[in-house]
Amino acid sequence: MTGQDEGRLHTAVLVGPEGERRRHRKARQKAATRIETTARDTRRAEAKARWETEQAERRNTTYLPAGGESGAAALRTPGWLRLPKHQDTSATLAGQYPFLAEGGLGSAGVFVGQDLYSGGSFVYDPWVLYQQGLITAPNVVLAGIVGSGKSSLAKSLYTRSLPFGRRVYVPGDPKGEHTAVAEAVGGKAIVLGHGLSNRLNPLDEGHRPSAVSDAEWAMQVASRRRDLIGALAETVLDRVLSPLEHTAIDLALQDAVRSAEVPILPMVVDRILAPNHEDDEDGRLAEDGRLVGHALRRLVAGDLQGLFDGPSTVRFDPSLPMVSLDLSRVAENSTLISVLMTCSSAWMESALSDPNGGQRWVIYDEAWRLMAYPSLLRRMDAQWRLARHFGIANMLIFHKLSDLDNVGDQGSAMRALASSLLANAETRIVYRQEADQLGSTATALGLTGTEQKLLPSLGTGQGLWRIKDRSFVVQHQLHPAELTAFDTTTRMTSDSRKLTNRET
Repeated sequence: MTGQDEGRLHTAVLVGPEGERRRHRKARQKAATRIETTARDTRRAEAKARWETEQAERRNTTYLPAGGESGAAALRTPGWLRLPKHQDTSATLAGQYPFLAEGGLGSAGVFVGQDLYSGGSFVYDPWVLYQQGLITAPNVVLAGIVGSGKSSLAKSLYTRSLPFGRRVYVPGDPKGEHTAVAEAVGGKAIVLGHGLSNRLNPLDEGHRPSAVSDAEWAMQVASRRRDLIGALAETVLDRVLSPLEHTAIDLALQDAVRSAEVPILPMVVDRILAPNHEDDEDGRLAEDGRLVGHALRRLVAGDLQGLFDGPSTVRFDPSLPMVSLDLSRVAENSTLISVLMTCSSAWMESALSDPNGGQRWVIYDEAWRLMAYPSLLRRMDAQWRLARHFGIANMLIFHKLSDLDNVGDQGSAMRALASSLLANAETRIVYRQEADQLGSTATALGLTGTEQKLLPSLGTGQGLWRIKDRSFVVQHQLHPAELTAFDTTTRMTSDSRKLTNRET
């Protein structure tokens, strides 16, 4: 091969397919480089233009002096706010965080007043809270010293519940405070006392629940009468009855029912003291029931006569919006109050057991009087335990929680029953308490140190609400009409107003 042929072969190799691809790749790389360079130059030009525009705007903007305007416009524009540094623990600083207020119980329920921490409205309804699963026991305990506003709160809660279809039972009102309220809402107050024509037969059948057969009703009436006579005897004797005494009562009651469709208490007393010969096989029945007979005789012929010695002249009507038993005429006799309360509780039980009775408030005012009697305490405990079954909400009102410590002896059954009332109430409302009551109150309710210190400083109508594990400080608000109807200071203020008007 000649040199000329070798040159032609080399040239062919350079211009072959491989060389062609290499030239195209270099061309593409150069084109990509030109595009990237052009885009970078464009971005730089745009950024420079924006910077120049911002600089021009800053040069053309007039700013206020750092110390504010001078002259007539001084103090009209904000200046620098300089505060000293403060160092504290996170637990303390957490209280200054503006969004720690309790969210409340929602908007469904009865309006009570204002939540003093959040500033919002506070509503409460035990039936609504039970349906929402926030509480499992609808009972309420309300404590507060005289003049703190606890009575007005109780009256507001139950009267404001009436438009929602609830009813109110007050089985014992020692001071007569609920009489005017009952009459104002279209209910009835049954006033009992010496010198009045009203009579209360504890052996009345009472309200018959719907859908109860004749046989079942007869058994319920007989059982209730037997229990009631026994409770009355225990209250007067101030002790538990023996089995022999229960037998004497049972046989006397059966004999009285055979002779009258609706027996009265004097008939039972006569048969206890002078039993039927057919019932007294061994001749010892009169001796067995002698003490019980004389105890019950006090109610028909002794110092407690005049209230239970004849047919009833008043009737417990569960269909009324409110029924109250006014015991203000017998407030000086604690035994008579307990006897009347026992009878009214028996009346009420038949109405509460009616499945069509609806939702009801049961108010126990001046509870310290009632818990001193074992029979009454047992009835109250039974109704509190069956509150969900009956669809009721019990409210226990007293002055201080240490009243529970005065029920029975330490470790006694009565003390245990009194403590169970508090345990079965997931709503505890505490109004102002004296300083010497703070320890016992905090122990009973499990209050924190902050809550305990708060109690003596609460104003009128202000209360600490403990609903299960949640706490609220609420200012109760009254309508002017409620303020007039619920006023419990009339006797204290009426004479002073007359004196002021006379001097004027």
